[in-house]
Amino acid sequence: MSELPVEAETKAQPRRFRVIGNARAGSVLEAGVGNFARRIEAAFAAAGCYAEVELLPPRAIEERLRAAVDDRAATPVIAGGDGTVNGALPVLLECPRPVGILPLGTVNVLGRDLGLLGTIEEQVSALCRGKPVAMDLGSINGRPFHSISGMGFFSLMAREREQARRRFPFSRAIAFAFAAGRSILFTRPIRIELEIGGVQRQVEADAVLVTVNQFDGADWRRNRLDGGQLEVHILDTGGLLSRTKAALSMLTGSWRTSHNLVSLTAEAVTLTRRDKRRGHVTFDGEVERRAGSLDYRLLPAALQVIAARPAEI
Repeated sequence: MSELPVEAETKAQPRRFRVIGNARAGSVLEAGVGNFARRIEAAFAAAGCYAEVELLPPRAIEERLRAAVDDRAATPVIAGGDGTVNGALPVLLECPRPVGILPLGTVNVLGRDLGLLGTIEEQVSALCRGKPVAMDLGSINGRPFHSISGMGFFSLMAREREQARRRFPFSRAIAFAFAAGRSILFTRPIRIELEIGGVQRQVEADAVLVTVNQFDGADWRRNRLDGGQLEVHILDTGGLLSRTKAALSMLTGSWRTSHNLVSLTAEAVTLTRRDKRRGHVTFDGEVERRAGSLDYRLLPAALQVIAARPAEI
């Protein structure tokens, strides 16, 4: 009896990604949209993967990202800064499979926490090798955020720092000093009604900041992405001296031990400005003016995201 022919092994198809990115990101504008898209495609190819890349104006991102989520043969990836990722969260939360993040912003808080560092080529390589992890999110009056929200000094510092890095890209120290100086001078105390775990208190503070899980150090890094808690930071109102000390403690990474800072953990917190006026509130670097109460809630393990590091390190 003659032997049956052995079928030749078929080569495995490369992993496929659909990258939807912000064409207004600084790194994209510097290189040009077409050049940057080709660079991303080449980086995926070099990592043994295949990617379709669309770099779009912000208003067009949601529609194309929904199409990427609906394409079950590919992994959807949102490319942009923390604010772009924030705006994409409602769509990403509808995805029944892990999603990717490609950080293209100035600060890239989430990108760093996911282990996506270095050049675009290094980030893409890490993304292709990465593993899905469950990540906690927060919400404010039903709107999701992935890392940081708040008002007052810390939120102003975050805004000023991002702008300063664009203005002084050659020196991180100069950018920080510029941002800190403006934040120290222009922060005004806010009077807040705070409710945590059913306990109410009234505080007058230079800042109230809410983070998803615990940040630490000068670079504001999280050791856990699934810690299951919100952390509330209250910077007391001590005027210029208090804010100067807070800025220095942020620079040295010792801010968690500052005598001017009180940190509390919770799964839910409500903040209400006692003056009832509209105030600036940050959502992962994006800024809006809001009035009324801000109801913060934890969304545990809400998003499956590809990371180049485990959820807990």
